[in-house]
Amino acid sequence: MDKAIDYPSATAGELAAALAARQVSAVELFEAAVATIEARDGPINAIVVRDFDRAHEAAKAADAALARGERAPLLGVPMTVKEAFRMAGLPATWGIAEYKGWTPTADAVVVQRLKAAGAVILGKSNIQPFLGDWQSNNPIYGRTCNPYDLTRVPGGSSGGSAAALAAGMVPLELGSDIGGSVRVPAHMCGVFGHKASFGLVPGRDFAAPPFDAEAQDVEFGVYGPLARTAADLELGLRVVAGPSEDDWVGYRLALPPPRHKALKDFRVLVITEHPLVDGAVRGPIETLADELAALGAKVARQSPLAPDILADHRRYQAMLGAINRRSVPGATTTLTSFDWMNGLDDIVAARAKWRALFAAFDVVLAPPFGVPAYPHQDETDWSKRTFEINGAATPYGAQLSWPGIAGYPGLPSTCAPLGLTAGGLPTGVQIIGPRFEDFTTIAFAALIERDLGKTAPTPPGLK
Repeated sequence: MDKAIDYPSATAGELAAALAARQVSAVELFEAAVATIEARDGPINAIVVRDFDRAHEAAKAADAALARGERAPLLGVPMTVKEAFRMAGLPATWGIAEYKGWTPTADAVVVQRLKAAGAVILGKSNIQPFLGDWQSNNPIYGRTCNPYDLTRVPGGSSGGSAAALAAGMVPLELGSDIGGSVRVPAHMCGVFGHKASFGLVPGRDFAAPPFDAEAQDVEFGVYGPLARTAADLELGLRVVAGPSEDDWVGYRLALPPPRHKALKDFRVLVITEHPLVDGAVRGPIETLADELAALGAKVARQSPLAPDILADHRRYQAMLGAINRRSVPGATTTLTSFDWMNGLDDIVAARAKWRALFAAFDVVLAPPFGVPAYPHQDETDWSKRTFEINGAATPYGAQLSWPGIAGYPGLPSTCAPLGLTAGGLPTGVQIIGPRFEDFTTIAFAALIERDLGKTAPTPPGLK
């Protein structure tokens, strides 16, 4: 392998370009990926399902394709996917003890698209049972730890995804997000993550083991890439986005380009005035707002068009609770069919309010979560958990309000890193944009990465 290629720090785009230029082979990258995983993953426990034999064969097939002159966006690039995505021959247990060993016979649509783009999928990353928490610890695979501090969570439920990226084990990952499961881990591990607009990436064959995977396109549930650069988010999204084959007959993907090419041209609304965000998270976002204003961007910290976060949170929490409990054997919900239909009406109304806001602003900046990575918690009852925010105890579940800002109306949201706190923990910003203007939020993340130096940090033990 070319000595100029440092696999643990290389981006997916860089590796794809090196492969296309024949500066490195897919087998060499596979070997580098396996060596990095074996050297670094032990105490982190991020990549919990390993498929190295089939990945080796995929790498050899990629090299043969490259030799024939074939090209594809991810041809020969190593990556992993979240355990919950169905992949033929590999467990997809959702971390649920009762389904240990359950193995699907078909790939999820998004996995099919990754393979068609040439990705060499090394295995799967860790999750929380039922994908229902902001940590990644389950009875089948154990606990994933944050690469910056092993005593703390990596976020969840795509925590293994973000931890693997932060530790340099893979350059690209695929996660899911219904309550912050892409954005919170990205924030806590110092990487980039994108929650796609609702309906942009098909969810076919993404379901807990007992359910028919054909029927899982529920409100809020979306999918998206995680990476160490914003450019790789765009690369990954272009591969997996678009209607499923059932809808392809009548629909084609035609996402608009980014609204602007320079930070100075953006109209930005900053939402941080909320009691549920710690100063360690709010401070870097306020600094970012000041830096944007200094460049000439129009920055506002309040607007009559801003959503009612607390009201939307209550509606979102009720509907999300019903969705999540559906996967739990024997669980029930007090939500009636009328409540659900009223909730759908409220979502339509919320989307109309956001459309009005995005006529006046291009992006909204908000915390992805109210605290940085927190210590591992074994208490299963959320009502007994709290966060200390600015010296005061706050309810654990109330943090859903931050992911819910974009989750409730189905908006695209990109999480970008903003550096480290005084305690050495990563922190980030949530960049929310108009529905189906995913490339605007990703482009904004790329611009603050390039122009303001908001790059993914490296865990101190891995420098």
